[in-house]
Amino acid sequence: MTKPPVPSPPSTPLAAASPLQAPATTPLVSAPSAVSATHFHLMGIGGIGLSAFARILKARGFTVSGCDAADSELTMQLRREGIAVSIGHAASHLEGVDVLIASEAVERSHPEIVAARTAGKEVRPRMALMEELLASGPSVGVVGTHGKTTTTSMLAVAMHGAGLDPAAFVGGIIPEFGSNARAGQGPFVAEIDESDQAFQNLRCETAVFLNADDDHIGTPGKSQAVYWETVEEQHAAFARFIGQAGRVLYCHDWPGLPEFLAAGQTAWGYGLDEGADYRATDLRPDPEGTDFLVSFQGQPLGQARVAMPGRHNVQNALAALAATHLYGGDFARAALALSHFGGPRRRWERVGVLAGALVIDDYAHNAAKVAAVVGAARQTGRRVRIVFQPHRYLRTQQSWPRLAASLMPADEVILLDIAAAGEEAITGINSTLIAKRMYDLGHRGVHYMPGPRQALDYLRGSVEANDVIVTVGAGDVWKIGRELAGVPL
Repeated sequence: MTKPPVPSPPSTPLAAASPLQAPATTPLVSAPSAVSATHFHLMGIGGIGLSAFARILKARGFTVSGCDAADSELTMQLRREGIAVSIGHAASHLEGVDVLIASEAVERSHPEIVAARTAGKEVRPRMALMEELLASGPSVGVVGTHGKTTTTSMLAVAMHGAGLDPAAFVGGIIPEFGSNARAGQGPFVAEIDESDQAFQNLRCETAVFLNADDDHIGTPGKSQAVYWETVEEQHAAFARFIGQAGRVLYCHDWPGLPEFLAAGQTAWGYGLDEGADYRATDLRPDPEGTDFLVSFQGQPLGQARVAMPGRHNVQNALAALAATHLYGGDFARAALALSHFGGPRRRWERVGVLAGALVIDDYAHNAAKVAAVVGAARQTGRRVRIVFQPHRYLRTQQSWPRLAASLMPADEVILLDIAAAGEEAITGINSTLIAKRMYDLGHRGVHYMPGPRQALDYLRGSVEANDVIVTVGAGDVWKIGRELAGVPL
């Protein structure tokens, strides 16, 4: 591992800064035929990832259309932005299309995909688009098992504040941009999804490596689209992605991350612990967030603030400020932009108020994420009341003791039934495992309430002004917070 004394200045980027333009000049995706692709059709366009791709493609001058099984807030937004979206799937959608992009959730035997291949049209997975975008110029890929959406959002906001005009691909809606994507002429900033095994083949100029937990691990010998068979296999993929990056920013506080680096690779560590190249010190937490001082290799860069509570959000903000510094962005302007950033949707999202109680929603769904959210809630100084909906039967089977431990510091926990996310139920795996474990560990404020109506009635009848009620999970638990706060669904 090589640690240069100073970052590369913006005048000497590691990759040629030539943002992709309309297809007449530089095609985004190289088509196998002599005719460059001009019309992309995205199956599953209502998903958070493919909708971001659609927006980026349209901003770069391509014709874009898509389809999905049902209408949603996202599909309606895309239509308002001038992107044609059909509901349902049909071969007729392919008329005039050059390239069909299909989500990994769509079976390759799907009639629309078969029709595209029969017609001689190119069919590509979404990671093919990501590969081209990352390779097109200066790029930052944010990777890890948790914190990616928040950190990528912070990075886009910090770079924008610093005047670097980033393009961005994010797995969540950034309120400042009103979108999960941003068209810009500066570095392309992207959240890289490790649940898609093709991520390991991507190359980026700068990799921001947050952590390496054991999420998205499946059952050996069984085919599961969004799972790795073993943690070793997943970590080998992390190592491949990291090793192919031009340079790396890694979390110094997370044990073992330097082991993922290639020999002699240019890298800097960021974190709160001693020895980090980019370090946050003099932390001053308050109920709304944390002020801190940032230094680079012992030299002060300036004061910063993250407007979200929790130690993990200081680390996320530090990663964003460090990457912005590497690209020559003005530190003070980047820090000012971050001080006003309240987070992307469903990541410590302030939903509203109920009888004086603060209502928060968060997407956390593995043990490390849940623990971070509970810690952030404790920083508010309020009575912490967590409404947790476990996500997927397999994940719950693998981690229910850790989920129980992560919830223990809360004053009260309401456990809903598991959000299946398309999985078949596993006999004996349910939310009461977590509840019983917490009770056995001494927690007397844990309740199992299988349906949302019971939870809503209970919270409305017991709310106190000093509460912070946090709905937690990747399913539809967010609806409870909005009903409590009187916010339309």
